[in-house]
This record gives sequence, structure tokens and C-alpha cells, in this order.
Amino acid sequence: MDYSFLKKINSSDDVTKLSEKDLGQLCSEVRRFLIEKVSKTGGHLSANLGTVEIITAMHYCFSTPVDQFVFDVGHQCYTHKLYTGRREMFDGLRKLDGLSGFPSPTESENDAFISGHGSTSISLAVGLAYAKKIKHEPGYVIAVIGDGAFTGGMAYEGLNNIDVSLDNLIIILNDNKMSISKNVGSVPGYLSKLRTSSGYLDAKENVVNALAKIPFIGGILHSVLVVSKTFIRRTLYNSGTFFEELGLTYHQITDGNDVYAVCSALNAAKRVNGPVFIHAITTKGKGFAPAEENPGEYHGVSAFDLNNVPDPDAAPKDSYSTVFGKNLSEIANKNTSLCAVTAAMKYGTGLQFFYREHKARFFDVGMAEEHAVTFSGALAKSGLQPVVCLYSTFMQRAMDQYIHDVMLLNLNVMFGIDRAGLVPGDGETHQGIHDIGIFANYENTVIVCPSNYEELVYWQEYLINNVTGPKVLRYARGAQDENTKNYRCTGSDFDLITSEKTNKKHLIICYGRHFTQCMDAVAELEKHGVFADILKLNKVNPLPDTAVESAMEYENIHFYEEHVKNGGVAERFGLKLLEKEFDGVYRCHCVPNYSIKQATVKQLWEICGLDSSTIVKDIKGEK
Repeated sequence: MDYSFLKKINSSDDVTKLSEKDLGQLCSEVRRFLIEKVSKTGGHLSANLGTVEIITAMHYCFSTPVDQFVFDVGHQCYTHKLYTGRREMFDGLRKLDGLSGFPSPTESENDAFISGHGSTSISLAVGLAYAKKIKHEPGYVIAVIGDGAFTGGMAYEGLNNIDVSLDNLIIILNDNKMSISKNVGSVPGYLSKLRTSSGYLDAKENVVNALAKIPFIGGILHSVLVVSKTFIRRTLYNSGTFFEELGLTYHQITDGNDVYAVCSALNAAKRVNGPVFIHAITTKGKGFAPAEENPGEYHGVSAFDLNNVPDPDAAPKDSYSTVFGKNLSEIANKNTSLCAVTAAMKYGTGLQFFYREHKARFFDVGMAEEHAVTFSGALAKSGLQPVVCLYSTFMQRAMDQYIHDVMLLNLNVMFGIDRAGLVPGDGETHQGIHDIGIFANYENTVIVCPSNYEELVYWQEYLINNVTGPKVLRYARGAQDENTKNYRCTGSDFDLITSEKTNKKHLIICYGRHFTQCMDAVAELEKHGVFADILKLNKVNPLPDTAVESAMEYENIHFYEEHVKNGGVAERFGLKLLEKEFDGVYRCHCVPNYSIKQATVKQLWEICGLDSSTIVKDIKGEK
């Protein structure tokens, strides 16, 4: 395809050099480019298509890195990456050693923060704006926050910290829900054009200057004018009242996919003596019909054929998430106290099945994990059985609430921790490698890690029906592995898998999905005349004493874990062995305590030394 404008863009300055009339063509080229590339690599599609005009206008009106952009959530930054010298890297999007799907300061000085989790941009932008003031540095700070991230409480904490002196701060709300009330829609649209026009600002400045020159009564007239203007705005344009009360000048753009309207608003914002809040109404998935019709389904996509676009209404493929969600809905048919709670992840956690059958007991609280956990604690205190379904990486945000509002009262809350372990594509902010370190600090929290669907269903029902108090079912992203799907669930706290030729020399300990790599390694070792047994933990907290006693019988123990070492199961298991005076060799093989970049799961296992080939070398003592 011909990208006559886009191919010339390598920095904000290159965008600024364009004639404003050419920005529409540039946006069209960017949209075609994103659809073409993401269809081949996979990635976040809908959100990026919806923000093309906003980000184009930002780069036209400002210049990074002097002006700093903060994205929330960061997966809407693809256009920004295109404009900052990374166009040629898009073939490697979300791949090993390729382009991150989120902003990455290590990748470019034009990326202010990583922004992998939501609701953080306003706090970050306020801090950056204050820093510029203190250090007398030039430039603006512009935060782009989606309406989804705006459901998180931290966004309001950030707003509360904005001072009227921050005239270098602009916040753009990317609202793709199209939820403006019809009866006032035309008035805000008209006032938005009026307020963001140069004529309006000139007139406002002229009136203020003229009133200031009138002796004695000039100040009084100005105050009366401000009160009157505020009253009219609140009557006809009440959606901005909240932000105005906080000291921000509020603008609304009824078509945030009109690049010229966004440019007008941003240029107007530069003339305001204080912080500005721009509310832009956009279309998620703009320019790609399947994504516009089903923006949720095209939020994050795998590679697909543009000539044979997948049907979003087709039945979802089986995965740990869908199996969990379907079974939870079936259990709820009989258990009327069961509730499901999630944080803007109904489809991602498989809860659409529960929602269809039990709407009154389903709660999507938005991107507010802290609220989800505390809210669920209150449900449990009232005699209900909430099941909180969150990605492992997002559970990190609710650690205090779990301790304070669930664990201390030993409340009957179950956590379905999805995407546990190493996660492909999304990189360092989305790895599920810290949650056990949160939960396992407390002996009253039962943690179970299934290795296939059969175990998932068994332990899901067991925890709901037999365990009262905090409990965690922790499972991986995607489907069960082919070579472990037929492994029969024993219902035991652990399984000791021995060969006929076992000699108690080598023991491999593992849990969850990683069982598949250990099985492969044992089979390969046997070909070389080396025999190793496997102790597969099903319950990882509290650790079964009998599992530790069984391990004591071996000379060499290798624990392989898809979790960081500090606070993980391997470290805790080693302490138990030490307490029992184990005199053999014990080695922990865990995820290194550093950030894990984007790659496939297989590649991540190799990088972390958790793949079957490395396990074989470890047991054989090869380097």
C-alpha cells in the first residue's frame, strides 16, 4: 500500500511540518497501516483505531519528548509509536526482541511511562507537570485516559491533586461509549465549537482585560460575569461541572475522530491559564467495520486473515477461562448464594456464561480491582459466596484490600486468578508471577493450581463446596496442554509420579501448567538412562507436610516454578526442607526477579530456564 505521508514521519516535528489539511489523509494511512500490521501480528486493535485522530492532533500541536505524553491504558499508543521513529518495527509487534505493545521508556525517550495497568495516567501526568514547574522546564504534559480506566478510583485521586497553577497540564478523556444524553447533545456540540474557537478565546481575553481597567467596579463586574457564565454552563452543559469545580477548564469534542476538531481544542488549551480537561467522544474500532460492530471482540486479537475476518459471534474456543466460567454458571444453578465479580473482564475471565444465566448475581465493577475485593468481602460478610475473577497481574492492585477486608476476617471469598504464570505478548506489565507472594503469606488462604481442565473443574467445585474462608484457584491463559489433558485428577493435595526404575536420586517438583514441561523432561531423561520422579503439587498453600516428607527421601531436588523466587512456592518448600534438616541438594529454578519482555510462552520458558530442554540439562548436570 502507498503510505505517502506516513513514510515521511519519524518524529513529532515531522507531523507538525504537514499542512493541517493533510492530517485527514495521514490518519487514513495510519488506520490502514494498523489494520494491516495487527492482522499479521496480533495486538490491540479497537482501541488504537479509535484514537488515531487524538494522537495525530497531539503530535501536530506538541513535540515529544519536550512535551510528554502519558497513555492510559498504554495499549492505545500504536499511533504514537508510528510517529516516533518505530514504524519499521511493527512487523515485530509483541514478539521477542520486537516492539512492545505498550509504551516503553527503555524503547524510546518519547515514552514517559510503561502504562500497562489502568487508571494511572492522571497521577503520572500531575507529577510530571509539577516536576516541570519546579525545574523550570518547558513543555506540556498530556494524559490520554480511556473511559474504562476512568472507572478506577486512582483516576479521581489524581484529579484531586491538580492545582489551578498547572497550566502545563492537559487531560484528554477518550470516551468511546457514546453515552451523551440526546436531549442536550446538540448544545454541548455547539458550545464545544464555540469555546474552542480562537474567536471565543479572543473575546474572553478582551472582556477580561477591559473589565480590569474599569476603576472600582471592574472587579465586581468580572465576578458577576464569571458567576453568570458558570450558571449558564451548568444549566446547558452540566457534564463539565465536576471538572470545573476541580479547577479544570472543560472542553467537549462531540466527534473525537475529527482530527481538525481535536487540533482546535488542543490549540485552545494552550491559551488557557490553568489545567484543561478535554472530553473527546470517539468510536472504538473506527474505520474497520468488524471492530466497530464488535469493539470488545477486537480489543485484543490474535493474527487473522483480512480476507476471512473471524466471526465474533462464533462459539469461543475452550480455554481455562471458558471452562471455569461455564462450570461456575452450572454450580450457580444449584447454589443461589454464589455471585460472580470481575473488573471489566467479563469475557476475558469467561464470566459471560454466568452473566447470561444469573444477571442479578453478576457484578462488573469496572477497572476497579480494589473495590471488587472489598465489595466481595461485604457480600461474604452478609452470607453470600462471591467468586472474584481477575487476571493475576491485576490482582496486584488489590493486595491491601485482600489483607484488610477478606483475610483478616477469614471471609468466604474465592478468587479465580486467571493468566497465572508467564503470559505471551503483553510483556513485563502483564506477567502473572507475583500473586502467590501475595496470597501465600497467610496460612488461612488455600491456593490450588490445576494442570488441566479436569483438575480445574474438580478443584473449583471442591473449594466452593468444602472450603470456608479465603481460597484461590490459579490457572493459566489459553488451553490445556495436549500431553497432559488426559492426566486423571486424583483430588489429592499432591501427586507423586514415579517410574518403575526409580532410584530416589532425582525429584522434580512443579505445579499447574508447567507440569507439561516436567513430563517432557522426564521422558527425555529416561532415554539417556537418567530417572527422575515428579512431585506435582495441587495445593500450594498451605504446603502439605506429607509432600515435604516424601521429598526428603531424594538425594537431589529441583523445584521448577513459573513465579518469582521471592515469596514463591519453591522458596517456601525449601524452608520446610531446611526445618526438617534435609541433607541433600535442593535447587530452585524460578522466574528471575527482573522484568520479562514480550514473547511466546515457549520462548519465555526458555528465557527463564524452565523449558524441558533446560530441565534435562539441569538434572544431568550439564551447563
